[in-house]
Amino acid sequence: MNINATIFGQAITFAILIWFTMKFVWPPIVAALEERARKIADGLAAAERGKQDLAQAEQRSNEALNEARAKAAEIIALSEKRRNEIIEEAREEAKVEADRVKSQAQAEVAQEILRAKETLRDQVADLVVSGAEKILRREINAQAHSELLTAIRAEL
Repeated sequence: MNINATIFGQAITFAILIWFTMKFVWPPIVAALEERARKIADGLAAAERGKQDLAQAEQRSNEALNEARAKAAEIIALSEKRRNEIIEEAREEAKVEADRVKSQAQAEVAQEILRAKETLRDQVADLVVSGAEKILRREINAQAHSELLTAIRAEL
């Protein structure tokens, strides 16, 4: 065996292996590496977009929360205003009702006073007539009795 022929044969075999590898094995490996690098870049870009979307979503949620708080405060303010209006309306209605009841009671009291006066006049008139009848039965003095009746009439 000749060592030069062996080295020459190994060199040719190695060259063929290199050519075969460069032609058929290396392009799929490079394509796979490039595809993997592209997927990693896409993944990083998607992660960055995700972070931006998350930040925007947090900002929108904070804005929505602030808006909801503002609306809640407005609703509370309106409800308190309406509550105060209802209380004022109820006070006014109660005052009007109290005034109406008071005036009605005063009218009833005035009517009762008039009835009592009428009853008292009737009783006094009955007493006067009774007293006059007793006086007339005892003695008849027209002048004395007319003065007495005039005084009684003046008192009524």
